[in-house]
Amino acid sequence: MNYKTILAILGIIFGITILPIAASAQTDGIPSWIKNSAGWWSEGLISDSEFMDAIEYLIEKGTIQIPIFPTVTEIDTITIGFIPTEKAEELTPKAEELKQYLQQRLGTSVEIVVPSNYETIIEGLRFGHIDAAFMDTGPAWIAYQRSGAKVVAAEVVEGKVYYQATIWTRADNDSIHSLSDTIGKRVAFTSITGSSGFVLPMGTLVANGDVKIQGNDLIGLEAALADTFEAHTFAGGYKAALELLLNDNVDVAFGSDIAPQKYLTAEQQNQLRIVEQIGPVPSHVFVISADMSESTKKLLVDAMLGLNEDENNHILKNVYGAEALLPTTTTMHIGEFGKYIDSLTGLDQKILDAYNFQK
Repeated sequence: MNYKTILAILGIIFGITILPIAASAQTDGIPSWIKNSAGWWSEGLISDSEFMDAIEYLIEKGTIQIPIFPTVTEIDTITIGFIPTEKAEELTPKAEELKQYLQQRLGTSVEIVVPSNYETIIEGLRFGHIDAAFMDTGPAWIAYQRSGAKVVAAEVVEGKVYYQATIWTRADNDSIHSLSDTIGKRVAFTSITGSSGFVLPMGTLVANGDVKIQGNDLIGLEAALADTFEAHTFAGGYKAALELLLNDNVDVAFGSDIAPQKYLTAEQQNQLRIVEQIGPVPSHVFVISADMSESTKKLLVDAMLGLNEDENNHILKNVYGAEALLPTTTTMHIGEFGKYIDSLTGLDQKILDAYNFQK
């Protein structure tokens, strides 16, 4: 039995991580007699108490270190920000139930804030006024770049943590078969901040080298749009973009894979076809501040994942309609999408402004 197996057994026994520190954690860091003792114990040749005496000796000597995590957070109050919305008064009562759950689970005070814009959340994460937040994908990437905030969980909706950005055209149009074929055509985007309706298609064209943006501001992006397409419009949403396509006002509509089923009749759906699915758009995320300690992070993340449990799941569903939270990282969940935002000059501020409900 090798030393890694022994440590795995000890981890199961104690329910924690046990780290050998002698000899830089190399194989000779575990004395041969404890290897033998572990083997004898696993075979029932020595008693539990005899084996535990050996382990206690190694802990006292310092050969085995047991990292201790606090059972309560290291800060008096955890402040959590929520996605800005025009209907903050409807979200606040739902967020209150989450607050009560977290206070009970963490043993510390929790404050909920529903700001009128994302600038408040990002600056709060940056300067320590907000400790964690629910965020949409684009603003979460901007928060990561400006404040170092880290994604720790993604929302699961309809069993997925993403949906597909999709190109639609009319079924009777046989001239468009790929994203590059949309160049020089009349196109309908959802909005300039739409994830599947603009960021993914336009960002992919730039990443592929099909579109060049001159300058580093929004003016350069707008000029590139005018040069790339015969005509382009921001329809204001999935349904409006698809209706422009159905009425032959445009050749292409950008949006999501499920938009036609959601907004169109069966007859209208039959008039359209998918040109190409460009790629996944990540779901909403839960982020923590860059300054949060590892111990507090562990407690908070464990508490948030506790919302997946049957007795608590209604709290999560009431807030944003998500089915569950899946542990992840910034790079894994939104890193690729973030590159598209970066490639579209001046778009970051537009994304934040789209959620500005300041009266």
